[in-house]
Amino acid sequence: METFKKLKQFYWPYKKYFIASLFFVLIVTGITVVYPMVLQLTIDEVIMAENYDLIPVLSVGFILLMAVKGITNFLQQYLGDLFGIKSVYLLRDNLYKKLQRLSFTYYDNARTGDIMSRLTMDVEGFKFFLAAGLKELVRVVFLIGTSLIVMFYYSIPLALLTMAVMPFLIIVVRKFDQKVHPAFRSIRRSLGNLNTRIQENVSGMNTVKSLSKEDFEIDRFTIDNKEYREVNIKTSHIWAKYFPLMELIGNIAMVSLLIFGGWLVIEGDLQLGELVAFFSLVNYIIGPLMHLGFIVNQFSQAKAAGERLLDILEAEEKITDFEDTVKVDKLKGHVKFKDVTLRYYEDDDEALKNINFEVPAGKTIGLIGATGSGKTSITQLMTRFYQPSEGEVYLDGRLTTDYSLAFIRQQIGFVFQEAFLFSTTIRDNIAFGNPHASMDDVIEAAKRAQAHDFIMEMPKGYDTMLGERGMGLSGGQRQRISIARALLINPSILVLDDATSAVDMETEHRIQRALKEVMDDRTTFIIAHRISSLKHADEILVLDDGEIVERGTHEELLINGGPYQRIYDIQYKDRDAITDIS
Repeated sequence: METFKKLKQFYWPYKKYFIASLFFVLIVTGITVVYPMVLQLTIDEVIMAENYDLIPVLSVGFILLMAVKGITNFLQQYLGDLFGIKSVYLLRDNLYKKLQRLSFTYYDNARTGDIMSRLTMDVEGFKFFLAAGLKELVRVVFLIGTSLIVMFYYSIPLALLTMAVMPFLIIVVRKFDQKVHPAFRSIRRSLGNLNTRIQENVSGMNTVKSLSKEDFEIDRFTIDNKEYREVNIKTSHIWAKYFPLMELIGNIAMVSLLIFGGWLVIEGDLQLGELVAFFSLVNYIIGPLMHLGFIVNQFSQAKAAGERLLDILEAEEKITDFEDTVKVDKLKGHVKFKDVTLRYYEDDDEALKNINFEVPAGKTIGLIGATGSGKTSITQLMTRFYQPSEGEVYLDGRLTTDYSLAFIRQQIGFVFQEAFLFSTTIRDNIAFGNPHASMDDVIEAAKRAQAHDFIMEMPKGYDTMLGERGMGLSGGQRQRISIARALLINPSILVLDDATSAVDMETEHRIQRALKEVMDDRTTFIIAHRISSLKHADEILVLDDGEIVERGTHEELLINGGPYQRIYDIQYKDRDAITDIS
């Protein structure tokens, strides 16, 4: 029950629905136990005694019982569902909030399909047990208990014989639980793998088809699908093994009771109606005991689901706000790195090594170097996407940890190399970081990003709905909308992470001319592979293997004859000079 104790905060606030549901369950169960007693009275007091005057009384009483049972059945079902729905709403809401708070480190190792599986299949599995399984467990226990009391009233010897069988059933149910829980956890994990494979394939369909890897993807899916099939077969084997055994024990008990009960009737120690009622009550014990297997099944599924949900809820939030964060209206944009070293994981190699530089507010810094040299890592430390392993990062003379995460990320506008757009209108995508922006501000941001013209050519202009991840737009168009989105929040620091890599040279020049005005009054970091994108920076940092190996202006670095010069020679080998952008 440890898993359910840890998740108690999500369902305990709605305990009133569960308690009310249980109350009506007990009424329904009590009425159920009355049925055999009505049957016994009908046989012994009416048929055997030929006292047919009791038939109207028994009929009216039975109809009233049925009416009460129908009403209480509705109430217990509705309140039980309400308990599960409200609990799961709170659980899913907290899971989603937790996912928003988890750092980039968590998502570096997470798989989208697996996360989706946890927030859908696992949440629903847990809900089903809350709404039905837990209540069913109480119903079964109460039904067995009340049935035993009535059975002892009818015949102590037969009741003792029935109880002698119960330990065997309980042992089998216990063994079943021990086997089936690991099996269901394997099913959940395998389903997460399967969902991940489907999600990655659909998201990367362009790549799959462009490389003619359909058969390869089919083979990979088949492997995961076979694994899912095998764990289901294994679970089915457990069911097939234990349920017939439970049924066999129940049938042996029924035959034994029939023989012994028949003998008691013949000897006159038991009436015929009592024997018939007793057999009905036996079904209320043997049946529910066997049904415990289904309840254990639900419990095991819910426990496996709960454990996977706790993996998210208990995941460490490595990047959080510190106490007493400072309150300022806006950053000026002064940035300083002091002896900064970064390891993404404790045992990893250093992604950044002893980085030192300072950027006055309003200046533009270019970052260039080979892939994996640490360019993006530098900018991600400013926004505390990651935390330095050693050293400090300062914004306006204060440590980044002195500010709240929300404030820092509102002050730093990112345009990533891979533009991500949501499945909503173009206007909403641009205004995502500033939803209260006026339409004029949205249009102005789009114009600065050289996006306004192609947006106006769309069927509904700024109200055009985009497909998933901006499907329907070219890479360059998606990138320009992403740039407009960053400009609209009016950040103090602007980070362009290879932001023009998806556009042609002509569009790049137009965007740079538009950005030049924006960059004049704010600190800007330009990450690029093209020298043309950053040659006008106030200072350029050349990185290699996590270290700054060169720094200076474009002209100074060309004179040095170092790595920057070699990059320049490769890009402009056949040119005498670089065409000025302005």
